[in-house]
Amino acid sequence: MVLQNTAMDFKAVQEYLQNNDSRAIRLLYDHLGDRLFQLAYAIVKSKEVAEEIIGDILLKVWQKREEMAAIENLRLYLYVTTRNYCFSYLRKTTGRPKEFSFEEVYQPYYHFAKSPEELLITREILQTINQTINCLPAKCKLIFKLAKEDGLKHKEIAVLLDISIKTVESQMAIALKRIYSTVTIQFPGSKLAAQKK
Repeated sequence: MVLQNTAMDFKAVQEYLQNNDSRAIRLLYDHLGDRLFQLAYAIVKSKEVAEEIIGDILLKVWQKREEMAAIENLRLYLYVTTRNYCFSYLRKTTGRPKEFSFEEVYQPYYHFAKSPEELLITREILQTINQTINCLPAKCKLIFKLAKEDGLKHKEIAVLLDISIKTVESQMAIALKRIYSTVTIQFPGSKLAAQKK
């Protein structure tokens, strides 16, 4: 089983922004900073530039805080803005836009809290899941990460990556089928394997 990170109340963040409450930026950074950094780093391939881009985006959000309440999906807005800032940076530095590199997606890690014996078994299963995810084709891995780790909806992923929703759905199906198959083969006594019977 793959767990998503805890949900964030983006409407509350937008209210903080409207009320000139700087907690909004802290919440955005704490909840999305690493994810946005990974996306930026995958595109620009520079840690320093990626960090600077994320800082610039959060500064822009603060400077335009009154306008943020009108944004329907703040999370998607931040992902798309990150992508656009990165492409803009590449156009300025290289003179041409660069294609997105799906190979630079970071490895997801999931956590469970159970008994020591269950933790040992869970750790082995999670290692298997992570290894399977890392062996997925790059585009499939990115789509899976955005959906399961970052919690983006299929439509949001399609907008972000400029692909069809059907492509997102088929790539998710490929990823889930491979993960399920690998876990049930390597851990035939697991709850996941028992569900298939």
